[in-house]
Amino acid sequence: MKLNKENFETEVLKSSIPVLVDFYADWCGPCKMMAPVVDKLEQEAAGRYKVGKLNVDQETEIAINYRVMSIPTFIVFQDGKPASVTVGAVPEQELRQKLEL
Repeated sequence: MKLNKENFETEVLKSSIPVLVDFYADWCGPCKMMAPVVDKLEQEAAGRYKVGKLNVDQETEIAINYRVMSIPTFIVFQDGKPASVTVGAVPEQELRQKLEL
């Protein structure tokens, strides 16, 4: 799911289930490396959680608001608040564990 300022509040902050947000940029090598992992997690979500991608070049205000300094940054939101933050390319299992809140 593509996230932007129009849908961020509804899809992330008001979500009743955890949301993994991938803060990325098209030019970022590690972001491209993590894309298949993020896609796989999204396909396996099955209503337990949601996965969204937010392009930091297009949505700088949201990225600044959550203090995203390096990309990729993965933030798991629960009950409208950041529950965990992971920075950089990480193993799939690490992101999976963050979703098991």
